Amino acid sequence: MKTAVSVPDEIFKEVEEFSKAHRYSRSKIFAIAVKEFLERRKSWELFNTLNQAYSESESSREGILRAKSKRYYAKRVLKGDDTNQTR
Repeated sequence: MKTAVSVPDEIFKEVEEFSKAHRYSRSKIFAIAVKEFLERRKSWELFNTLNQAYSESESSREGILRAKSKRYYAKRVLKGDDTNQTR
């Protein structure tokens, strides 16, 4: 699809120089740039969503479950579980 966009002269000059030096069309360079921008935007949105999810304080039930999990891990994994060892 063809479209017209306005870019600052400095950016246009850089793209023009890059396109000649690396044998890319200007269209290809702009398409790559927009695609990378959109991918970064998606990653940033995911990052923000994860930060929001992990910033919420845990409920008392979640705290109890986490504490039980730690005790289980310490007992079975760190100290060794004789029932899991081969004889």
